[in-house]
Amino acid sequence: MTNYEFFIDQSRCIGCQACVQACGECDTHRGTSMIHFEYVHRETGVQAAPVVCMHCEDPTCAKVCPADAIKQDDDGVVLSAAKPRCVSCSNCVIGCPFGVPKMQVSFELMMKCDMCYDRTSVGKKPMCATVCPSEALYYGPREHIEKHRREKPVNEFQFGQQTVRTKVNMMTAPDRESIGIDVADYMPLGEMDFDPMFEARDGAPDAAELAVWEG
Repeated sequence: MTNYEFFIDQSRCIGCQACVQACGECDTHRGTSMIHFEYVHRETGVQAAPVVCMHCEDPTCAKVCPADAIKQDDDGVVLSAAKPRCVSCSNCVIGCPFGVPKMQVSFELMMKCDMCYDRTSVGKKPMCATVCPSEALYYGPREHIEKHRREKPVNEFQFGQQTVRTKVNMMTAPDRESIGIDVADYMPLGEMDFDPMFEARDGAPDAAELAVWEG
């Protein structure tokens, strides 16, 4: 299984949340699910999106950690913060371009998807990928994906002028080489009677507050 990769196809998600339940059953997670389960636009549809760590090649979360609590293993898996070192500062929560890390208040610890490292390191699949009925989350050889899916696996993302490469692949249109993500594209300015950037307070207290799990 050394050639296995992780693939996400949000268009296949049916909202069953089996991945969320299975994630908590991973031995090292101790009953706490590391997957975020989001709705794309709950007011108008039921399209759901499981969110796992993308395991960046050059992880921002680790770079902004003042306590050196976040490590990346030789296989490129970015691990959760080490309990003895984590100072609960939430730098990683705010710094991650994908919005993945969450501060687990009850543990005073940042916890996130670690690709079920206790399983993948010994040749097993991540828990979420073993239970996903629609294979929206898939762990296997790239050859299988390229043969059986119309979509194309991409692991390069463009945030403005910054290029982020990841260990996890996102399925997208066949003609795409990378996925561009610009926050401004998702701001409904036409529906607002004020400029949210002008009204925003200094710092990011709102973002930090939304990125907390009440354990």
